[in-house]
Amino acid sequence: MSHEHHVHDAHCGHDHDEEDHSHADHDHDHSHDPRDELVTVRDLVRYATSRFNREGLFFGHGSSNAFDEAVYLVLHTLHLPLDKLEPFFDACIPSDERAEVLAVIDARAETRKPAAYLTGEAWLGAYRFRVDERVIVPRSFFAELLDTQFSPWVADPFAVHSALDLCTGSGCLAILMAHAFPNATVDAVDLSTDALELAGLNVSDYGLDERIELVHSDVFSNLSGRHYDFILSNPPYVTEEAMDELPDEYRHEPEMALAAGADGLDIVRRIFSGARQHLNPGGWLSVEVGHNRDLVEAAWPDLPLTWLTTAGHDDAVFLIQREAIPEKF
Repeated sequence: MSHEHHVHDAHCGHDHDEEDHSHADHDHDHSHDPRDELVTVRDLVRYATSRFNREGLFFGHGSSNAFDEAVYLVLHTLHLPLDKLEPFFDACIPSDERAEVLAVIDARAETRKPAAYLTGEAWLGAYRFRVDERVIVPRSFFAELLDTQFSPWVADPFAVHSALDLCTGSGCLAILMAHAFPNATVDAVDLSTDALELAGLNVSDYGLDERIELVHSDVFSNLSGRHYDFILSNPPYVTEEAMDELPDEYRHEPEMALAAGADGLDIVRRIFSGARQHLNPGGWLSVEVGHNRDLVEAAWPDLPLTWLTTAGHDDAVFLIQREAIPEKF
């Protein structure tokens, strides 16, 4: 392919006569936007990647780098399959669609909002969830563990008949639990009525209204008399010090879903103190604590916690059986 032909392709077949006719005016056209030269998906992804890197955005809500974030935002805005970049990389984008993509790129760079709040969705593995600023953006090591039905610790996933998701937020983990444990009814608990409203939409999207009950409760406060084979929680666990240092992207998330006191363990303490009385014999408690393993082990050095291995982290989630939790915590 000649260079001339390649340039012609890249500009999506502009009429040369029209280009030549208008060329003389370009030097004097101060309204000319250089971004008008971004014509293909490749152009837009390159531009977004450069801009995100240049402006020092933080990636902790689905993508881990500027390129992946750019690809996601461009493909989503153009209503293209998120897992098929190559066939569309050199597709030319009409100006109306291009304006939409650039608006999303601008919003990500200028507001520092996580991409999920701009697109209204987030993914955990193959599962899509509605998301907005009523809830934190779904992200959890539990997704991988539930995908394998907590094997080998849960010997028979079909024998789990009741499960609890404490601090459910968007309802994402309750929904994954319902799939992992096909015979279980699931209680999805949150202190935020706004979060529960959004969780209800996600539960309905998956047709699980009959199996998942949304409960407004401050940890175990409104769960009197309820018992479970499996209790899971991805609670707030950010320490006071870490809250002060969070990147701007996290400032858009509900603070109550992140902050958990000086050592990040305020909610974990309450979970430990109530879990035994709400677990059935042989039942399991599993809690995600992020980077706080050292703090957890310092606070409860005698607890026989099993730290689970996931692809992303080796010590972010612990597991403990009911009988190993002291009666008086």
